[in-house]
Amino acid sequence: MSRSTFLKAEVVIVGGGPAGLLAAQRLAEAGHQVILFEAQATVGRKFLVAGHGGFNLSNAEPEAPFATRYGPDSTAFSQFLTHFSPSELRRWAAELGIETFVGTSGRIFPLAEHKPADLLRAWVARLQQLGVVLHTRHRWLGFEGSTGLRIQNTASGEELVIEPKVTLLALGGASWAKTGSDGAWVPAFESIGMPCVPFLPSNCGAEVAWSAFFQQKVGRAPLKNIALRCGAQRVRGELMLTEYGVEGTPVYALTPALRQELATGQPATLWLDLKPDLTDEQLLNRLRTPRRGKSLADFLKQVLHLTSPVPTLLREVAPTAATASPEELDRLLRHLPLPITALRPLDEAISTAGGVSWEELTPDLMLRQRPGTFVAGEMLNWEAPTGGYLLQGCFSTGAWAAQAMQAYLHA
Repeated sequence: MSRSTFLKAEVVIVGGGPAGLLAAQRLAEAGHQVILFEAQATVGRKFLVAGHGGFNLSNAEPEAPFATRYGPDSTAFSQFLTHFSPSELRRWAAELGIETFVGTSGRIFPLAEHKPADLLRAWVARLQQLGVVLHTRHRWLGFEGSTGLRIQNTASGEELVIEPKVTLLALGGASWAKTGSDGAWVPAFESIGMPCVPFLPSNCGAEVAWSAFFQQKVGRAPLKNIALRCGAQRVRGELMLTEYGVEGTPVYALTPALRQELATGQPATLWLDLKPDLTDEQLLNRLRTPRRGKSLADFLKQVLHLTSPVPTLLREVAPTAATASPEELDRLLRHLPLPITALRPLDEAISTAGGVSWEELTPDLMLRQRPGTFVAGEMLNWEAPTGGYLLQGCFSTGAWAAQAMQAYLHA
């Protein structure tokens, strides 16, 4: 059995992701003594993995529509974004020597020569200059008494019992467990009578029961410049057909709507518009062009510049397309049904919905049951689409919690 060591501390932060690291920086800059614990061998593991797909830090969308990206939590996030905005994030990155730019889509990226590891390295160096004490390979085990924490050194097995004046928990969501974002903290919350909203996949692929022929013929193939609809929500972008179903930005954005439809116990439907730039009249007029014996594949290539994998997709989900009238083909190309049987597993999701319920928190992100303990980042029950909104949400909640922690210390 490992022995326990009892420690006192001013500020303890558990979790070395964007929310925890930014809070540590803010509090240290304000002159507080900060100790940060991270379960992994290094901080920022999920941050680095997220950067592999394009280092999208935030988005330059105006504040009002930006906040709506957080759905039912938009009012709270409007406050967080006002406190630490995308512009503030860009200034913060510049102070670390990482210049950024706004892409044509409105997304904010570092300049090409800056990699995720460069930013993280500069950030950790800044924290060390400020005197932040970083302890990696230290896992949070749960609460101790009314204000304490139990943390285990996973290398030695030693257990620490720490009594901080103020605590921030930024333990992440429940996807990409290999980075430390595994949701393993939930039982500790439930053990003190604080139920959490069950984690669900967000920003993830969706499964379609493709035939073996389709899987072999198509495999992975993009459909560019399309629109997808689920219920009343419609999203433009690029769709990727995969062996298991579909993925890509439009699918990710429609994950909440798909979850809602699938919750009925029936398959959900994604409606695919293959020519969203054409008006209904333009599309139908082109389809009324005489086919003169051409195959459907050759005809679609001639009049609409639709090539592989569209003919194979039509054969898969609408076998009558080959002999359809122009009017019937028009309806199919505008509203092609993709039957969704399930979402991809939780651990594959880019992010998660679920976590600590807002009802358990004060507006300052402090746990009502444990004064002096704050929560930030993906632990909170929120979701947002890709495009910079996820990282910005983590940064902004971390900054918001940090200023509330300062106020608590000075009260």
